[in-house]
Amino acid sequence: MAHHPNTPFKLLVLHGPNLNLLGRREPGVYGTVTLDEINAALATDAAELGATVDCLQSNHEGVLVDRIHDAWGDIDGVIINAGAYTHTSVAIRDAIAGVQIPTVEVHLSNIYQREPFRHHSYLAPVVLGQISGFGAMSYRLGLRAIVAHLQALNA
Repeated sequence: MAHHPNTPFKLLVLHGPNLNLLGRREPGVYGTVTLDEINAALATDAAELGATVDCLQSNHEGVLVDRIHDAWGDIDGVIINAGAYTHTSVAIRDAIAGVQIPTVEVHLSNIYQREPFRHHSYLAPVVLGQISGFGAMSYRLGLRAIVAHLQALNA
């Protein structure tokens, strides 16, 4: 998508299954910050960086796939924490590959320090990069990474 100068980058933030439970779910692993707090921080950071964010959480794989499809031609960049779908969803991987919107994968925990089944990401081969292990800050770092990438593309 060609970006027009002087208009904010439009970013999509996708949160996968169980992320609606943040702040209550296994706080030793995922921290105590809620999803609403993460989304609010992203909106503030985005505004400071000349971007806007549209955030969606779903526990349903098809909803996430549909939103990725709908982003085509409308969204400049995607930040995705696909949760458990990271390790299982060829459908989400194919949607990201299909729309070819620059995407950053984020995770709250360091997935490589966890159970072996979490060490493989179907998304990693089709995204710009992956940020994991920094809690809620992973999203904020992902936001900075995608904006820097988009700025470089449009320089």
